[in-house]
Amino acid sequence: MSARPLKVEGAFAFTPRVFPDDRGAFLSPYQEPAFTAAVGHPLFPVAQTNHSHSRRDVVRGLHYTATPPGSAKYVYCARGKALDIIVDIRVGSPTFGAWDAVVLDQTDFRAVYFPLGAGHAFVALEDDTVMSYMVSSSYVPAHELALSVLDPELGLPLPPEDRMLLSDRDRVAPTLAQAAGSGTLPDYEQCRRLGKELRS
Repeated sequence: MSARPLKVEGAFAFTPRVFPDDRGAFLSPYQEPAFTAAVGHPLFPVAQTNHSHSRRDVVRGLHYTATPPGSAKYVYCARGKALDIIVDIRVGSPTFGAWDAVVLDQTDFRAVYFPLGAGHAFVALEDDTVMSYMVSSSYVPAHELALSVLDPELGLPLPPEDRMLLSDRDRVAPTLAQAAGSGTLPDYEQCRRLGKELRS
């Protein structure tokens, strides 16, 4: 498995080796030795796994978890094809406001690690796209927050707006600047501390 750092501090993309044969293929989307070598620590204790099924041009996000407790994620595409987007929304981070995007598909089977406090969105590039992820915290509705993927200051790589399929919640979500003004964004140093506590 190979790893490469993304433009958001602490985030990585991982590409496993794929072993095809006449029956199909075998691969391991998560491999702890490779993860630990790249990130510097093992994966967080998994509190929950999530699964989403989307049509082409569905855009989910930009989502994040209130900190505390915050949430870290390890995401891959189990079927179809998606553009997975990470945004650094951690106030005080050296890469605050930066984003990166990784194509997750059935060719390279990449996965993305989101450090605690990062924002997550994805665009389904094909019908029947299935995203699967491990997360460090259980779902609590009051903790789950959203930012606008349409925020022009972010300039995220999205389909034309007339094609995008967004939830009502995501369509009216605040911009990054509005959320910063309201004090709802995660704090970088607190995210780092909570991330260490997850692993202790």
